[in-house]
Amino acid sequence: MEVKLKELRQKLEKQCQINQELQNHNRDLEKRLIAKDRLLDELQTRLDASSLRDHDIGIHEVRQSRAAVMAPEPIPEEPHFPASRVKKTASERAQILKATGRNDFLSRLDDEQISMVVEALASSDCCPGDEVIKEGMEGDSLYIVAAGELQVTQAGRHLRTLTPGDVFGELAILYNCKRTASVKAVTPVRLWCIERQTYRSIMASKSKKKREQLMSFLKTARTLKSLNDEQLSNIIDSMEEVKFQDNEVIVREGAEGDTFYIILKGEVLVTKKVNGQQKVVRKLGEGQHFGELALMREILRTATCTAVGPVTCFSIDKEVFEETIPIESLELHDDSDLETVSTSEKERPDSIIKLRDLIPVLYQEGRYQGDPVTLGLGGFGRVELVTTLHHGRYFAMKKVSKKLIVERRQGAHMLFEKRILQEIRSDFVVRLYAAFKDTRYIYMLMEFCSGGEIWTKLKEAGRFDENTAVFVVACVVEAFVYLHKKSIMYRDLKPENLMLDSRGYVKLVDFGFAKELKRGQKTYSFCGTPEYMAPEIIQNQGHDFAADFWSLGVLVYELLVGSPPFSSSEPQKIYSQILDGVMRFPPHMGEAARSLASKLCRLRPGQRLGNTKNGIKDVRNHRWFNSINWHKLRMGQMEAPTVKLIRKGPCYINFDRFPFDKSLAEEEFSEWDRDF
Repeated sequence: MEVKLKELRQKLEKQCQINQELQNHNRDLEKRLIAKDRLLDELQTRLDASSLRDHDIGIHEVRQSRAAVMAPEPIPEEPHFPASRVKKTASERAQILKATGRNDFLSRLDDEQISMVVEALASSDCCPGDEVIKEGMEGDSLYIVAAGELQVTQAGRHLRTLTPGDVFGELAILYNCKRTASVKAVTPVRLWCIERQTYRSIMASKSKKKREQLMSFLKTARTLKSLNDEQLSNIIDSMEEVKFQDNEVIVREGAEGDTFYIILKGEVLVTKKVNGQQKVVRKLGEGQHFGELALMREILRTATCTAVGPVTCFSIDKEVFEETIPIESLELHDDSDLETVSTSEKERPDSIIKLRDLIPVLYQEGRYQGDPVTLGLGGFGRVELVTTLHHGRYFAMKKVSKKLIVERRQGAHMLFEKRILQEIRSDFVVRLYAAFKDTRYIYMLMEFCSGGEIWTKLKEAGRFDENTAVFVVACVVEAFVYLHKKSIMYRDLKPENLMLDSRGYVKLVDFGFAKELKRGQKTYSFCGTPEYMAPEIIQNQGHDFAADFWSLGVLVYELLVGSPPFSSSEPQKIYSQILDGVMRFPPHMGEAARSLASKLCRLRPGQRLGNTKNGIKDVRNHRWFNSINWHKLRMGQMEAPTVKLIRKGPCYINFDRFPFDKSLAEEEFSEWDRDF
């Protein structure tokens, strides 16, 4: 008995010794983990500091001026090819392909798009001294130098020499812009050129056909049969293009499956192991798909799929698919709290107000004393502060030249803006009270937001504290909830289009680029503000409500940093940064804000927060908004941290001052506005 007790005591002592060693080992591991965490924090701090230095020295340029806007232009239904296009020899095609490959923008086009652009290029010859591009003039063509030399100058100063293979004027194929430099032929020159409408119709046509093709492919998948067009459209938005080389294994038998593939180009050989040998089951071609069951449940691959020659597929993995389907369209939301509280009828001005009843408000002091108050200037007109003798209230009156509207083909947009503003009843969208017209202008009598522009406040503050930024963005989210539920895309979010009312609540203004769109549909206009444009707009791939969520992510960043994540004095560089999609965060920007901005600015529209299966609820539920009581916000019961930004004084104290324009617009009698 004593011997057994001795053995047990020895075993117990040994076990205690082992336990002690394990405890010591665990403490050692814990210390090492703490040391590693500290090292990671230090490295992250250094990385953030490095990013901030890059930001400060101009790699990430601060936006100091109001953003330019790109008005939408109609796109022809079918690709338009100029009569002057010519067939290219093999060497000419090779030169053009080399030039497009070196160009930051054109190199992002796929093979088919490049081929269509090459086919559409027209030929143009110039003599020495001929001016191809004149600084300050509007342009509509991109050029590739085929032969000869040209000189680029700006304000008379030589910038560079263009030689064969160089590309210039590429911004003009995206939108109507003024040339920033002059280009003149030094020697006899031959150019390849393509006009904006030709390029844009090619891109839009290609994207539409590809989308229709993918939609028809998806409809043949048995497991997706119950999905409607809107849901299938969301799947397409979440899919990514992947390429495989000859004999490359795409999926392997027995491996865990989590990806669904549609073949766009090439052939795929399906084989299965039978008695130790690979047996060919079938060969799949364009439009066929494989791996669909992997989207529904966890399975092992039952066959091996191998590329036969080069293969291009569209793919979506299980995790992304689960975020995308079943998509809940905003119309199906059952919370009645999605409706924002409308302004009470008693607050509306009398509907019989007439244009002649409106009186301009005058500056009471300063250099413009006695002049009418101008609240803002835009590409199409002015916003003036007015009042009436009868109501004793202030209004913002938008005054736009009819002649300019006709010249820029914006009549339909103006009519649409007026119609939707008349229908909107949201406390987060500026109100339209009345509309008028005469032979020179159209007038829109709007709610006056006395707190001024968020843009002005942001420039004064440098950047907003997190509490203020959260409140501003939350107001925008509520505006988007309301608009998207009514099938309206906004498309021009930026600080310049956000106004503060007297309580510090934020309202969206300027609906010139808004558009009605059914769920599952796409539109192909190139419009918006460069720094806020979604990548699918730049690439003419077709866009929808997801573009608004992208711009929301950019807004989060700009409010907290003082400048957008994608910025440069050159629009082309902005577009390249957007297409790369890389955000660099300064150290003061919190983790939750980084997470929200990153998820809203995902390159694939179908993967963006707000555009997955829970819709905009996912944005509201993000931890960055933990301080927001959404019900109280909608009811106007939250105390706005933005109140501290509003200065006290005359009614126009929170606005920049502008000189009064005494000139009159030309009269216009085309009657495009007969229904205005």
